[in-house]
Order: sequence, then structure tokens, then C-alpha cells
Amino acid sequence: MSAGGPGGEAHGGVAPGKMIAFGVLGGLIGIYAAHFLSIINPAFSFIGALGAICAIVWGADAVRRVCSYGLGTGVPSIGMIALGMGVIASLFGLAVGGIAGPIVALIAASIIGLVIGLLANKVLGMNIPIMEKSMVEIGGAGALAIVGLSTTMAGTFMFDEVLALVVAPGYIAVIFIAGGMGILHPFNACLGPDEEQDRTLAVAFEKGGIAMIIAGIVSMVVSTTAAIPTIMIGAFIWYISFAKFYELTKRDAYKVLGTGLLPTEEELQ
Repeated sequence: MSAGGPGGEAHGGVAPGKMIAFGVLGGLIGIYAAHFLSIINPAFSFIGALGAICAIVWGADAVRRVCSYGLGTGVPSIGMIALGMGVIASLFGLAVGGIAGPIVALIAASIIGLVIGLLANKVLGMNIPIMEKSMVEIGGAGALAIVGLSTTMAGTFMFDEVLALVVAPGYIAVIFIAGGMGILHPFNACLGPDEEQDRTLAVAFEKGGIAMIIAGIVSMVVSTTAAIPTIMIGAFIWYISFAKFYELTKRDAYKVLGTGLLPTEEELQ
């Protein structure tokens, strides 16, 4: 990660504590609800993706807070770190934790994030006041996003099924990309002097909707019954959040102009 110029503390209408509660509680509730309700009916596996969206939005807000201190090219990098920590922690947690796997994954990712934050500040000398705290949050959000999307794809978070249905076929790479984009892209798309929390988080919800659609498509391998509601709800979330993002973009833009079609070669001559 490299410094991207002067910055400072990010401000927004939703406090960090509320975002943490939204990500942690929403993520865990969604994951556990999907796991247990899918036993009754596979269609309920979509709830895991809703939990993942909670984690993605939380992670995007944490990226916003730490990157507002001046990270430039570090915005994408920090998102990839989040999902890198998440993959390691989620597989570890699900492998050793059993029914407590998602919680173990969250704790493991938070510890890894703390270590990375300490190295960034104390060894690399980045000297960002909230680096350690933010890396704990980003790691935890990445882990919950991966477990939530995996639960939707497999219909469970038990390690053997996730390994066989998500990791072995390579779908974990899809989760890595979709989850990473959800966490890193919102601030990367909205950064600048006119960045606002609500607009940035609208992008996070929109990217979460895309991740949910992708998870639904993959879950067809396990159950069409599970795939249909996941894809439909994901598309609904995407549409609503994208419309909100467009509305907020028009609110914050100096002027919105229609450029029309690009001129033809003859018109340019």
C-alpha cells in the first residue's frame, strides 16, 4: 500500500460502532439462520448471502475510514488483504470450530488483522491512527463475507461440504473476487473531497447484491430451489441500491449533463 496524499478522519452519519454491530450481528445471524433453516428447506440458504452483504457493507465502511487518511493505490490493496485474511481465517475456523466455525473464523481473522495493522504502523511506519483497529474490522468483515457466501453456495457452513462444493471446484476464487470488490470498490469509486458515507455504502450494497447473484448461480449445482430466491433477491438488492447510488450521485455532483453520442469521424474532421 502506498500513501495517496494528505487525508484525515472520515465522518459520516452512521457511527463506526453501529457499523460494527451491523456487520458482526447481521453476518453471524444470516450465516447461522441459513445453515439451520436450510435443513428444513434449501431455499433458505439465501439468508447466508444477506449476512455476507452485512459484512461487506461493514468492511467497506472500515476501508473508507482507514483509507481516508491518504491511501491511494492502497485502497484496492487493502481490500485484497481483507479477503486474503478472510480465506485463511474462514477455512481455519470452519475446519476446527464445528458449529462454532463462523465465530472462530471471525476471531482468527481479527487476530490476523491486528498483526497486519501493527506491522503496517510499527514496521512500515504508515502511522495511521486507526490502522490496527481498522485492519481488525476489515479482516473480520472479509471472513464473514466468505463464510456467508460459502453457506449460500453449499447450503451449510460445515467444513467438509464447503470444501467439496466451494473450495475444490474453485468457486472460492469467485467469492474472493466478488467479496473483495464489495469491500474495496465503494471507497475507491467515491473517494475525493466530495465523498459521502451514504453514497459510498450504497455502492457497497450494490456490490453485495452482485455477489449474492453470483452465489445464487453457483448454488444451482446444489439446489435449483435455493438458487432462484437467491438470484431474485440479489437482483432486487442490486437494483434498489444502484438506483439509490445514482440518486446520491446527482445530489453530490456539481452538474449532471447528457453528453449525447460520441461524434463520428466525419464530424470530427
